[in-house]
Amino acid sequence: MRKLIYLAGLPILALASPAFGQVTGTVDIDGSVADRCLFTTDNAVISVGELTLSGSGTTAGKLDASKLDGETRTLVGWCNGTAATMEVEALPLLNTDFVGVVPAGFDTRVDYTATADANSLSGDDTSLSAGKGSAVAVGLFSGNIDVTLSASSSPTNGLLVAGGYVGQVIVTLTPNISFGSPE
Repeated sequence: MRKLIYLAGLPILALASPAFGQVTGTVDIDGSVADRCLFTTDNAVISVGELTLSGSGTTAGKLDASKLDGETRTLVGWCNGTAATMEVEALPLLNTDFVGVVPAGFDTRVDYTATADANSLSGDDTSLSAGKGSAVAVGLFSGNIDVTLSASSSPTNGLLVAGGYVGQVIVTLTPNISFGSPE
C-alpha cells in the first residue's frame, strides 16, 4: 500500500518541480525628466495711483516714495533641477505721455530697487543701471517668489511731469541643465 501511495504522489511532485531548461528574461525600463523651471503664476500688477506728494509745500508734486517702497507682489513657480538660478531686472517707471526735453526741475523717470525672494534666497536689481542683477542659485524649489520694491527715487528729486508712468520687474528662472541632455 505504501508503494501505491508513493506512486500516486509522484505525478503531483512532477508538476510542482521546475521544468528543466527554464530561463528568465527581463525588461528594463528607463526614462528621464528634463531640467526645467516654470511659472504657474507669471504675472502680478502693482498699481499705486498718484505717484506724487499732495499739499502745497515745497515737496508737493515730487515723488511720494511711500507709494512704491514696500509694495510686494507674489509670483509662483518651480524649478526641478538642483542648479537652477533666478535673475531680477528692474526697469524704471517712465512717463509714457511726455515727448521732448525735460525742463530743469522736472523728472519723467522713477527708479527703484526690486528684490525677489524664492526658496529662502534673494536676488535684486536697481533700475538705475541697465541689465539684470546677479544670478542667484535657487536650486530645486516650488513655491512663492515675492517681489518687493524699495529705494524709489527720481533723478533730480524734481517735480514729476504729468502723465502715465509704466515700469516693470522681470524675474527669470533658468534651469541650468545639471546632467546630460534630455531625451
